[in-house]
Amino acid sequence: MFDITAVGEILIDLTQSGTNDAGVPQFDANPGGAPANLAVAASRLGAKTAFIGKVGEDSFGRYLRSVLTENGVDAAGLSAAARERTTLAVVSLDRDGERSFAFYRDPGADQMLFEADIDAGLPKSTRILHFGSVSLTADPARTATLYAVRKAKEAGALISYDPNYRPNLWKSEAEAVKYMKAPLPMVDILKAADNELPLLTGTDDPEEGSRMLCGMGISLVFVTLGAKGAYYRYGDITGSCPAQAVKVADTNGAGDTFFGAVLAALTRTGGLNELDREKLHRITEYANRAAGITASRRGAIPAMPLAEEMKE
Repeated sequence: MFDITAVGEILIDLTQSGTNDAGVPQFDANPGGAPANLAVAASRLGAKTAFIGKVGEDSFGRYLRSVLTENGVDAAGLSAAARERTTLAVVSLDRDGERSFAFYRDPGADQMLFEADIDAGLPKSTRILHFGSVSLTADPARTATLYAVRKAKEAGALISYDPNYRPNLWKSEAEAVKYMKAPLPMVDILKAADNELPLLTGTDDPEEGSRMLCGMGISLVFVTLGAKGAYYRYGDITGSCPAQAVKVADTNGAGDTFFGAVLAALTRTGGLNELDREKLHRITEYANRAAGITASRRGAIPAMPLAEEMKE
């Protein structure tokens, strides 16, 4: 039995690391993909995690498989595409460490995850099944992802969702909103960034937006607010925690670290049934601290903290 199983994209983040003497941008080939990031973040913080996704039969694909296993993530659910290459995301950073993305994915291997690639036993053997909206952008990955979600839900797992919006992966904002909102009736735990909340609820107010999401049947909602920290709601319990004060090097993966830390903490503290105001606030503080460490270092997965660092 796994604590957390993540399904979705795993890819290479070509992250800008500087320029050479001639002014030519230089990039590091970092492992990435939001669900894979979350699985690693939670594993590094003590959770037993697994990943379901697809890479190419290429050097990047082999590297990503090794990254998962080296970080304690079960990679039995990671398959290889016969023709498509491992997906690339070029991540450029501004002076404040904020990101912009360009994807090389038409199609990429991550999109070619089929329902038949998923061992039905894996979604049934997890306490939490996590997914994001990038794998909902096109079939066959969309159908395969929702199949895994349904199987996990039927088996009694909690469903965790990150509607991480990447505009250039969708034909239009209207299409994105349609498919990002479609899984909400199955979701138990949701994290939305402040720019994603209006797409799901029509409001940018965390209090009102989280109330609307809980009204749809979602038990626990987090709204991440960048440098302002995070807002949380569990029924009538609401509150906010300030962000960890750090010198930002690269925000890539910080949100995934936050959510991975939340889910790892929940698996240690009895899940949703044991939540009260004090526990929820402590969990949010813990997740903010983990995200701050990630943001203070470059790369997504390589920057994520270990449990020992969090104790320090």
